[in-house]
Amino acid sequence: MTHLSLAAVTFTAHIPAMTWRERWRVWKRTHGIRHAIFALGWLLIVLAPLVGPIPGPGGTIVFAAGLALVLQTSPWAKRKYVRAKRRWPRIGSWVDWGLRRKSAARRREREKLALAAAAN
Repeated sequence: MTHLSLAAVTFTAHIPAMTWRERWRVWKRTHGIRHAIFALGWLLIVLAPLVGPIPGPGGTIVFAAGLALVLQTSPWAKRKYVRAKRRWPRIGSWVDWGLRRKSAARRREREKLALAAAAN
């Protein structure tokens, strides 16, 4: 009887297992991976004009993917992006939408609330 009761005991870990997304975030922070993502982003940006003549929006999508990768990994590119976004806010809003930036969503929410409060 004691043998069966010991076999029925299950072990529960006190630290939950990392999800795939959490593992990717940790792995993406390593120095070599950041440089590889940065280089891949610039490669996509450079290839965008070559893919552009192909029918469809291929060049735009390739450029947007490259820009997203560069902006994720480069503080210099982020500063340039912020300056360009301040100068041309309409284009910046499209880029924010494409990159699905949380800060842009919060900013749009605040603007909607401010407009609603001003209308009342």
